[in-house]
Amino acid sequence: MTKIRTRIAPSPTGFLHLGTARTALYSWAYARHHGGEFVLRIEDTDVARSTQDSVDQILHSMHWLGLGYDEGPVYQMQRLDRYQAVIDQMLAAGTAYRCYCTPEDLEAMKAAQEARGEKRLYDRTWRPAPGKVLPPVPEGVKPVIRFANPVEGVVNWDDLVKGPISISNTEIDDLIIQRAPEDGAPEGAPGVPTYNFAVVVDDWDMAISHVFRGDEHINNTPWQINIYRALGASLPQFGHLPVILGDDGQKLSKRRGAVAVSNYDEAGYLPEAMNNYLARLGWSHGDDEIFSLEQMVQWFDGTHLSKSPAQWDAAKLAWVNAQHLKAMPDAELAERVKPFLKEVAVDERLVGICGLFKDRCDTLVALANWVRAFYGDVQPRPEDMAQHITPTVQPALDLLATALQDVEWTAAAIGTAFKQVLSQAGLKMPQLAMPVRVLVMGTPQTPSIDQVLFLCGREKVLQRIAKR
Repeated sequence: MTKIRTRIAPSPTGFLHLGTARTALYSWAYARHHGGEFVLRIEDTDVARSTQDSVDQILHSMHWLGLGYDEGPVYQMQRLDRYQAVIDQMLAAGTAYRCYCTPEDLEAMKAAQEARGEKRLYDRTWRPAPGKVLPPVPEGVKPVIRFANPVEGVVNWDDLVKGPISISNTEIDDLIIQRAPEDGAPEGAPGVPTYNFAVVVDDWDMAISHVFRGDEHINNTPWQINIYRALGASLPQFGHLPVILGDDGQKLSKRRGAVAVSNYDEAGYLPEAMNNYLARLGWSHGDDEIFSLEQMVQWFDGTHLSKSPAQWDAAKLAWVNAQHLKAMPDAELAERVKPFLKEVAVDERLVGICGLFKDRCDTLVALANWVRAFYGDVQPRPEDMAQHITPTVQPALDLLATALQDVEWTAAAIGTAFKQVLSQAGLKMPQLAMPVRVLVMGTPQTPSIDQVLFLCGREKVLQRIAKR
């Protein structure tokens, strides 16, 4: 049986965006489910737009998501000799040829085709054929290398997501597989290979068995299948995933402001939640909404992938993140929130604070904001002070401050002191608890007041109650 090998191959011309992250997740989970291997390849042949910052961001995002790779990162620009060797082999075999058409020639050709109502396709001017006389090689024109695509027949494949797909070879032309050398390049230096060629050689050399990618690549697949066949290489199985739509119903993309995966890390989302949410954007396992990466690996066998576009829903992601926050052990959650509290000298109370407030938070940033109230200063809003710190409650606050001076500092003892003060003052719990919350935490809404005061500490509680 062929070993399962999948890959993700982002271009370092920007951040790792959400659609690529979902593709990476599916590819990784499929390989892990089948005991296979997952490869990371950096497709950096767009030299003008590729940057090291983008590479670093991609690697960071993959690490944050927990999608470890068994091989890579492999960089295409380090494989130029290999691409050239394959192109030389194809030129010798007649499956590729040099084309000397200038951009102006191509524009004129396509304008004439358009005028005749024909499909705009390269007319194979420079393609050798028996008995054909090629034009004289123009002086000073550096050629591109084109693939001699079959002129007849049909390309068929059974897509893992879309099902059977068939495209006629008459619909596609002779693809450029190597660009002309750049101006100023040394004499004899080759041009850079194009995506559709390099990806075939890469997947062939790396023995990739299954290719998951966005369905914008469906139109590239016939060319790639024909190149595989021209090389005598075995075909991988293709699975083309539907797009992810934004709030406006348009495709999420780098050019349309899709948010980087790394931005969600910075915004306090958990990678477990992001993987969970991305997984459900195009795949399902029954009615399961909340699950771990380990569970996904158990379930993800390549079936139950949706053929329809998915809708990005920020509110649903926040809900999924909140579920993972609630389920996380308090000690682990405390470690996760620390990077968002670099300016705070946290102590052993942090675990308890996280346990007390995690049910109220949907991100680590929100949790960190609660934590800061225990270590720094709080500034109640004037309207909250005016509403809750009234003349009626002032005597009860004095009684409470006195009671808390000497009480044993436990949540239970603090709760008892509260009840005694309420009895003395003739008040109900909300009438005293909400003013105390405003003074101590800066907001009238918190979890159990006795737990909050216990974690805040006697000295800070008394100081804040006195500031009124």
